[in-house]
Amino acid sequence: MSVIQSMQNGKVKEWKKLLTKKGRDKSGLFLVEGYHLIEEAILAGAVSEVIVREGVEIPEKADELPVSIVTEEISAALAETEHSQGVFAICRQPALNVATLTGKQLLILDSVQDPGNIGTMIRTADAAGIDAVILGKGTADPYNAKILRAAQGSHFHLPIVKEDIPSVLAYCKNNGISVFGTSLQEALPYREVDSQKEFALIMGNEGAGMKQELLEQTDQNLYIPIYGKSESLNVAIAAGILLYHLKG
Repeated sequence: MSVIQSMQNGKVKEWKKLLTKKGRDKSGLFLVEGYHLIEEAILAGAVSEVIVREGVEIPEKADELPVSIVTEEISAALAETEHSQGVFAICRQPALNVATLTGKQLLILDSVQDPGNIGTMIRTADAAGIDAVILGKGTADPYNAKILRAAQGSHFHLPIVKEDIPSVLAYCKNNGISVFGTSLQEALPYREVDSQKEFALIMGNEGAGMKQELLEQTDQNLYIPIYGKSESLNVAIAAGILLYHLKG
């Protein structure tokens, strides 16, 4: 256990870099905050170091990990919540790509931007027993603090893969996995499609929807009927409806 009191400490400087996407991408690490996420990360074997504010209880199961005790000032510099619990963990990003995929039930996100939506869809995919979540180009970084909080630990329960969607569609084609897009054009009401043992579901950008070139590569596009006056459903709500329907 070490005690760090200076903001100029080299470790503190490296930790602060993890608050940016550039820093996370370069290091292959990310920062989680709060007891719940840290305990989930420890159980998954993803934690390399724990950081605890002075006077705060060390998280359970952190006994065998390096622990740094830091000042209130350092803790505040790392915190991304309004009322921080004062505990953080440095986690390793898993090295995943299309070559590591083995599952046959996939959720694919095409240029989804809102952190709350992405985190909710990761959490929903976890709850539905989906094998992996694929984040295509243009989708926000899954290790963004808001996404981590919205997913409530599901990052540590299933593979989160950053990959070009065309590569994933090729994987699906080679493995006989049916690909479903989401669109109002040339699409069926989702209830007209039976549940599937193997499927990939693509959810598109909140405003623009799925890219046209991807819609043209799906096996079938689906839509959820709107019975009231709302123009559309939230993308995360729509993903939950479709995932559970396709699971059967």
